[in-house]
Amino acid sequence: MSAPGAAPMITLDRVSSSYDGGRTLAVREVSLDVAAGELLVLLGESGCGKTTTLKLINRLVEPTEGGITVAGRNVLEHDPISLRRGIGYVIQGVGLFPHLSVRENVAIVPRLLKWPAADVRTRVEALLDMVGLPAAEFADRAPSALSGGQKQRIGVARALAARPEVMLMDEPFGALDPLTRDELQEHVRGLQRRLGLTVVLVTHDMTEALLLADRIAVMKDGVIVGCDTPGRLLNDSTNAYIRRLMRMPKRQADEVERIAGAAS
Repeated sequence: MSAPGAAPMITLDRVSSSYDGGRTLAVREVSLDVAAGELLVLLGESGCGKTTTLKLINRLVEPTEGGITVAGRNVLEHDPISLRRGIGYVIQGVGLFPHLSVRENVAIVPRLLKWPAADVRTRVEALLDMVGLPAAEFADRAPSALSGGQKQRIGVARALAARPEVMLMDEPFGALDPLTRDELQEHVRGLQRRLGLTVVLVTHDMTEALLLADRIAVMKDGVIVGCDTPGRLLNDSTNAYIRRLMRMPKRQADEVERIAGAAS
């Protein structure tokens, strides 16, 4: 995370967004700062506005009102395509192009940015090693030859290809089995810390949020109802909705402890 007093990497200032011309708002007056190097989780139930908030940052959704800056730059003053090429984006299900090899999928953005071919090749091979899928073994495979966890790793590599400072992740682990999910969560968190990435991650999984986040912004009905560290949200929140959300992982942890104690 950035030093105290440093300018935030991402700022949303009273941002609202509507899908029906303003009759209803999917996001209402959301204000949020994300520090450089921070992993912030947007947490909430389905339909609460968290994915819309994420997509506002790279203009996959346009704001109805309010301001958004990334690295001090107003996103509305940038061409949306250029903006998105400079921000990593990972979704559930990955979205790899099935007719392209792993190497070609990871190389898409650097090639669009007209990097020299040798630089693209070096970057792709370094990234595949970084996500634990060595180029010698995986670079020429088709996406159909990969497991779900391997595809998600390739999605992460592709998002990192152009060396972004910011990465947006929308339910990136939701379709994975529990063991693969846990392994990939740990791997991504390690990469984020090592590279100093600013990450905004959407999830409805409270345990995932608690384990991954530096801070959690809890959303309900298009509004951020609380934003704090996992420990403070677990123990000190004054918001009734947040207390109800946090009761579930606590209850599950207590039940696991009870079962373990009964078996000993």
